[in-house]
Amino acid sequence: MLQRRCGKMKQKRSLVLKIALAVQTEYNAHMNVSRETRREKLAGAGESKGPAVKDTLAAALALCRRDKISLTPGRRRILEILAREGRPLGAYEMIDRVAGATGKRPAPISIYRALDFLLENGLVHRLASRNAYLACGHGHAGEEPIVFLICDVCGDVVEATSAEMRGSLAELARKAKFSPRAQVMEVAGRCRVCAAA
Repeated sequence: MLQRRCGKMKQKRSLVLKIALAVQTEYNAHMNVSRETRREKLAGAGESKGPAVKDTLAAALALCRRDKISLTPGRRRILEILAREGRPLGAYEMIDRVAGATGKRPAPISIYRALDFLLENGLVHRLASRNAYLACGHGHAGEEPIVFLICDVCGDVVEATSAEMRGSLAELARKAKFSPRAQVMEVAGRCRVCAAA
C-alpha cells in the first residue's frame, strides 16, 4: 500500500515537473513580447494605437462576429481599457479609467456586468490571486489550459500555454476521472528582468 502511494506521488511529481518545464519554455518565448507591449503602452499614453491593443481588439471583434455576440459600447470600452493597459486592472481601477474617458463615473455593477460578459465569452481573464482582469488577445479555446506567470516585483503578467501542458493536464484529469471546467493556473515569481536586477 505504502509503495503504491509513493509510486503515485512520484508520478504526480514527474507530471508537475513536465508542466513547469512547458510553462517555462512558453514564458521564455513570450517574455520579450511582453516587454515590447509595455513600452508601446507607455509611448501611446492613453491612445489605443499600439499593435497589441489593435490585435486584441481585432481578435475580440472577430470572435464576436463569429459567435454573433453583441459587444456594446460599454463592453468595448472596458475591453479597450484592459487592452491598452496591458496589465491586470481591478474593477475600481476600471471605474476610474472610464470616468476619465467619459467624464461620468459608472456604477460598479455596470463594470462588473461588462466584465462578466467579457469573461463568459473568453475576451478577458480574471486573475484570482489579484482580483484583477486582463484582456486576452490569444483567441484560444475556452477549455484550453492557461498559465499566468506573474512577476512579484514589476507586476508583469505573461499568459502562456503549450501542447505539452495541455497533454499533461489531460492525463492528470483522466487518471483522476475528473472533468475539468476551466484550467487556469497562476504562478508567482520573478520575471527574467527582475531576477537579473
